[in-house]
Amino acid sequence: MAETLLFNALREALDEEMARDSAVFVLGEDVGQYGGSYKVTKDLYEKYGELRVLDTPIAENSFTGMAVGAAMTGLRPIIEGMNMGFLLLAFNQISNNAGMLRYTSGGNFKMPMVIRGPGGVGRQLGAEHSQRLEAYFQAVPGLKIVACSTPYNAKGLLKSAIRDDNPVLFFEHVLLYNLKENLPETEYLVPLDKAEIVRSGKDVTILTYSRMRHHVLQAVPALVKEGYDPEVIDLISLKPLDMETIGESIRKTHKVIIVEECMKTGGIGAELIASICDRYFDELDAPVLRLSSQDIPTPYNGNLEKLTIVQPNQIIEAVQKMVALRV
Repeated sequence: MAETLLFNALREALDEEMARDSAVFVLGEDVGQYGGSYKVTKDLYEKYGELRVLDTPIAENSFTGMAVGAAMTGLRPIIEGMNMGFLLLAFNQISNNAGMLRYTSGGNFKMPMVIRGPGGVGRQLGAEHSQRLEAYFQAVPGLKIVACSTPYNAKGLLKSAIRDDNPVLFFEHVLLYNLKENLPETEYLVPLDKAEIVRSGKDVTILTYSRMRHHVLQAVPALVKEGYDPEVIDLISLKPLDMETIGESIRKTHKVIIVEECMKTGGIGAELIASICDRYFDELDAPVLRLSSQDIPTPYNGNLEKLTIVQPNQIIEAVQKMVALRV
């Protein structure tokens, strides 16, 4: 086992997969000699050269379209968005091309490409750099969407995403890059479609992902001290949702709280509630409670920014309220 920062875990995944398969290449703004805006591609340019680590112009729609064409011909492109919010400029290429071409071509083309990069609410990055794109792309057919939350799952998920024959949106949180964890020195993969049971419990199911996993875990010690026994599940896969794991937990706890950094309106939590009510309504002892970000552009002011996203004390209050509703 070796202690590794999350951004280094991602770089290890890229390095291992580029060494394993010559069809894998990286492209994006400043991914080459600069090593990426968060150093995920550091030293890869020197090792693999400019044809496999491509510095692109500031033109997200153009280089995303180029990656789609490369994937159609059998290459495995990995797009790094300097900030995931910038990839809204490539929404057409991601949705109409990457998401649909395998279907609209009658299966004649595969689309093995990964679109990854930093997103989420950071520390005073301003509205345009604090985007959470998972909700924007959730409705697009043909895409897989995952959100890493620890160095371990970041590396295993990225390796799996690179090997997948479908387009994968791979979300990294800007405030998690410096997380540390001991990783196995042997190769491992993490499945793209499975949630992780972070903590087993019997009182209430807390569904979360990305940075909010760590906010939930900050709240857990206080809850346990008060006698509560929450079950914490990191969704990891946002599309498709692992409803089997979620359902097993609901049958045990009969109560659900969703904690997300996504916006409340039309967010991942909204889809979760709909799916839970479709499949497990009769198992619920109380309405599903959703803790989401405020439906406003993220303020630059640090205090206001903090108020827009869910904090550990709100999670504690939600569990207290939920478990008090005994039937």
